[in-house]
Amino acid sequence: MPLSLTPLEVIRACWMIFLAVWVVAAISTKRAVYRESRAQRLGYVLLLFIGCYLVFSGRRFGSPLNLRLLPPNAIIPWLAAVLCLAGLAFSIWARLTLGRNWSGTVTLKEGHELILRGPYRFVRHPIYTGLFAMILATAIAFGHLVAFVGVLLAFVSFWIKLGYEEKVMLSQFPDQYTAYQKRVKRIIPFFL
Repeated sequence: MPLSLTPLEVIRACWMIFLAVWVVAAISTKRAVYRESRAQRLGYVLLLFIGCYLVFSGRRFGSPLNLRLLPPNAIIPWLAAVLCLAGLAFSIWARLTLGRNWSGTVTLKEGHELILRGPYRFVRHPIYTGLFAMILATAIAFGHLVAFVGVLLAFVSFWIKLGYEEKVMLSQFPDQYTAYQKRVKRIIPFFL
């Protein structure tokens, strides 16, 4: 019997793989020498949680938030699944490239390195790029207005957090990071 998955099952599997990789990879990170405050973290984490809730559970809302923006057809969900797979691959590539320097919070690690190879050649924050692609893909697969509101909130959350991260990198690597900022876009290659 051939294995046949729906686009939503592919997207769900991508999210499960993402979570599993992040849990396992978080075990071996360097010790933090600086960590953001809880208040600073709360601002962007709250936006991300609300955004993800709207993307994943927003279909439960009534009109007008449940308005379907994308027509139900066979190709759109499969394009979304491909985008989700690409986002997953890009974020895992970035996480593996970052290695022990990674943290879920804005931190500076002991012996922190400025990583400029791998996906960091294309964007300064490739994990967010991959995650954003996955969140957007999920919203596209559902097609409802509320999911796209969630995408916008998630993007704002990433934008706030990467601003904090860039301040830390500029203080640690002032010359190198300034040159890197001039060469490489923040989150969307060649654009933003």
